[in-house]
Amino acid sequence: MDINGFFQQYWPLMLVALWFGYKWWSAQRVKAMLPALKESGAILVDVRSAAEFASGNAPGSVNIPLQELGTRLKEIPNTAPVVLCCASGTRSGMAKMVLKKNGYQQVYNVGKWRNLLG
Repeated sequence: MDINGFFQQYWPLMLVALWFGYKWWSAQRVKAMLPALKESGAILVDVRSAAEFASGNAPGSVNIPLQELGTRLKEIPNTAPVVLCCASGTRSGMAKMVLKKNGYQQVYNVGKWRNLLG
C-alpha cells in the first residue's frame, strides 16, 4: 500500500489520534502553568457531577456541574484565571466554551481533575 492509500484508508483513525494527542498536549501545557495560575489567584472549577466530585477531588477545587454552570456563573469571578477540570477533559472543554461565551478572558482546561494534584 502506498502512502496515499494509507491516508485514504486510515484518515478517520488518524484524526481521532490527533484529537486525543491535542487534548493531552493542551492539558500538559496548562498543568505546567498551574503554579503560576494558582499564585495569581486562579479559581479551580471541577465540572463533574456532585457524586463524581464526592468520590475524589483536588484540594481547593469547587464543584459546579456542567449542567448547572450557566445558572451559577456569578459564583465564578471573571477577574481571576479559571482552571476547569472533569474526568477526561471533554466536559471541561465544553465549560471553557460557556465561560468564554460569557466574557471570561482567562479560562484554562487542565483536563482530568487529577492533573490538579501536581
